[in-house]
Amino acid sequence: MDLRDLYQDIIVDHNRNPRNFRTIAGAVRLAEGYNPLCGDKLVVYAQVVDGRVEDVSFVGSGCAISTASASLMTEAVKGKTVAEAEALFTDMHELLTGKSVGDPERLGKLAALAGVKDYPARVKCATLSWHTLNAALHGEQTPVRTE
Repeated sequence: MDLRDLYQDIIVDHNRNPRNFRTIAGAVRLAEGYNPLCGDKLVVYAQVVDGRVEDVSFVGSGCAISTASASLMTEAVKGKTVAEAEALFTDMHELLTGKSVGDPERLGKLAALAGVKDYPARVKCATLSWHTLNAALHGEQTPVRTE
């Protein structure tokens, strides 16, 4: 199987069966994200205890890339410290915008999104959930807009 096929399968699977697609009752850290160019909208919820992301989820609607990215993101950051989640945000932003991140394979399933950098109009779709998570972790209440 070609690596691109595997990555495509991961994106399709996470779009059709998004992980952690739910609200977190009582979550203090949450943020709204919106991409007016394509209509992607989501809310990211994060439950942080003692500096660690104990639980993270999202709800909303968007294209396949947006939904898959949010799903993959929630799996990747759950259980990480806030600092580790912030570092992963930086790595993913660099990967998705075509900057060097070294070996993308170290990102595991998140590397499935690497091809998005070749489609500039889709980069905002893939980064929306990451920017929204970052806002939630920092307690920012202003809705995140990627344009």
